[in-house]
Amino acid sequence: MTILKEDDSVYPIIVPTKSSLRTFNFYLLEEAGSLSLIDAGINSEECWESFRQVMTENGFSFDDLTQIIITHNHEDHVGLINRISSIKELPIYAHKESIHRLKREKEFFSLRVEFFQQLYQEMGCGAPGEQQVEKLKEAIRRNEKNKIQADILPLTDFDTIAGLQIIETPGHSPDHLVFLHPQRKWLFAGDHLIGHISSNALVEPDQKGRRILTLVDYVDSLKKCLHLKIDTVYPGHGELIHDHRDLITTRLNRIDEKGEKILNLMQSGISIASQLAYAYYKDKYKSEFSLVMSEIIGHLDYLERLGKIQKERKGGVWHYHATSLTV
Repeated sequence: MTILKEDDSVYPIIVPTKSSLRTFNFYLLEEAGSLSLIDAGINSEECWESFRQVMTENGFSFDDLTQIIITHNHEDHVGLINRISSIKELPIYAHKESIHRLKREKEFFSLRVEFFQQLYQEMGCGAPGEQQVEKLKEAIRRNEKNKIQADILPLTDFDTIAGLQIIETPGHSPDHLVFLHPQRKWLFAGDHLIGHISSNALVEPDQKGRRILTLVDYVDSLKKCLHLKIDTVYPGHGELIHDHRDLITTRLNRIDEKGEKILNLMQSGISIASQLAYAYYKDKYKSEFSLVMSEIIGHLDYLERLGKIQKERKGGVWHYHATSLTV
């Protein structure tokens, strides 16, 4: 699948994948005498060759690259940074919350393992939770080689770079940014908005080990973008989006619908997060454990924020119950 090029200043780099993501998308933006790379794909030969091909076909060389701007820290958005930086030293821009993750800071990742170990215990996950914690420990060792070598410069709300306005959109990840070109009505959206699938608001700790209410943040971020004046959304996966308001409304409605389904399960007598996850997702509870638990925990946080549920701790495990207002 390809994305048609819609403007002479944006050069999409589209790499197909067999996963539900369909493609890895990243973009060259030519603006005001600069050439910026927005996100950097996944670290693969196919991604690298696609990047080089788009550069060559449009008459660019590495000397023309001005900077790399990152929407968030996930591996399929930062994969080529080190390879590019080894050829040309470039400034790398990302949210300040990206830095300790992209630099693979050992103290934070150790804290993150402890966070999930406690979280899965409190959510009654048992053996699947213990297995996931072991995977996280192994991932620390495996991903050490992927830490970004170059310096990373922080971006925050209302900053401007390459004609783009920076908008903080936490939710899918705590460090997520989108980039708005207000004159041309473009939005480079990373994983904040994807047309064919919803973005999972992945549960994460902050730097002090406290749980971030990621789905609460994601809903706020969706609403933040609802009334932006946008003609074209350039997403991190899949095809271009031209109806962002309809898409955001659909995403918000589906979040509410899923919350009501979880609430109904709770009212049937299921009170522990892991049991809710299994009842809702069946076999996916084991095959996609971390994503499933992230979804359920996020919705429980959201329902609690709305005052629809409350929780109490019994034997070290949280039990959730509908409030009298929802009965």
